[in-house]
Amino acid sequence: MTEIRNIFDLGTRAMSAQMQRLNATVSNLANAGTVSGSSESAFRPMRAVFVVDEAQPGSGLAAPRADRVVALDREPVRMFRPEHPLADPEGFVFEAPVHVEEEMVEMLEASRNYQNTLEAMSTLRLLMTRTLSMGE
Repeated sequence: MTEIRNIFDLGTRAMSAQMQRLNATVSNLANAGTVSGSSESAFRPMRAVFVVDEAQPGSGLAAPRADRVVALDREPVRMFRPEHPLADPEGFVFEAPVHVEEEMVEMLEASRNYQNTLEAMSTLRLLMTRTLSMGE
């Protein structure tokens, strides 16, 4: 874990956390509709788990961090497809329990959060540059 020294460190951490959230969402979308021969081996959707790191107690500076990525506790959908090569002896396959609409909302939220943080960092940089050039 790196030290939080200034607002740019906060922005970097926030964008990194959203990028990990986006990566998990993309993986979920890529595996939507995949099937497996058993419930145990079926893909489970994933989510990034965020924690907040405070710079120093009482400083007011805190930044999000994607602590880990966890699989959601969802049971795969059992489907009768006896002709499928992965079908179990009873003729069933297990489809990944990925809800595409939910993943699209997750992706929109993460990308907007990333974009908003980037815009705030760009505005801050512009204001700092203008402030430094005021004396010229």
